[in-house]
Amino acid sequence: MQDHLLRDKAPIPVTAWKAIDDEARERLTPLLAGRRLADWGGAAGWETSSVPLGRSTRLAGPPPGVDSAGARARLRRVQPLAEFRVPFTVSRDEIDDLERGSQDPEFDDLARAAREAAEIENRAMFHGWPDALIEGVVASSPYDAFSLGEDTDRYPAVVACAVDALRRNGIEGPYALAVAPEGFTRIAETAEHGGYPLFDHLTRILGGQILRAPGLEGALVLSQRGGDFVLDVGQDLAIGYSDHDADTVSLYLEESFTFRVTEPDAAVVLR
Repeated sequence: MQDHLLRDKAPIPVTAWKAIDDEARERLTPLLAGRRLADWGGAAGWETSSVPLGRSTRLAGPPPGVDSAGARARLRRVQPLAEFRVPFTVSRDEIDDLERGSQDPEFDDLARAAREAAEIENRAMFHGWPDALIEGVVASSPYDAFSLGEDTDRYPAVVACAVDALRRNGIEGPYALAVAPEGFTRIAETAEHGGYPLFDHLTRILGGQILRAPGLEGALVLSQRGGDFVLDVGQDLAIGYSDHDADTVSLYLEESFTFRVTEPDAAVVLR
């Protein structure tokens, strides 16, 4: 159920809604690097407020006033979901042109909102979100960070050392490299001595993928065996309606989610 998004109240015909949704999906998919590295906990719905952790905390006893010498009590532990909205606008002229058959809509503000929303999710997963009780992968990793630097000649050796650290601690592969956008560009543009692409060399060391990760500082080598990182989503990213005037329609991207590191040993930080 997505009634709270109030999409039916927006002065946007079906054709234009489809174009807006398609544009948002096209923009978001390559940016959401974090969820490509984690297990998907499922979209439980907007009304979902928390996920169970399977753990409990001992209480001092039953409620005050209960006379029981043998009763034992525990409090079930849960992790709450955080929610966020990123507002954007769409021109009513653009909506009208879509109804006329325009095939090249201009959704610049939607593109900006998609980048911001993706960075919020990625940043929470990689670096945490203390106010939302999310501890990211970087803070959870128990290993000393490796220094990656800007000298691409060192990258294969550093990544190989990170993979070896995971293997020595019983963390199986395949492994992935998540890297900040500037580092990803550096890797993609570099050919080693002899002309062999650095990207291909690193992929062979990892046995897995290399991902451009907006919102990440530095890089991470992570196991992709599964079960180590979980993204729990209430409502997946969706577009809702706020209000409108004669010229623009005000919309927003919205999501509710939390993130859990279930095996801290499964990631190595590269500075």
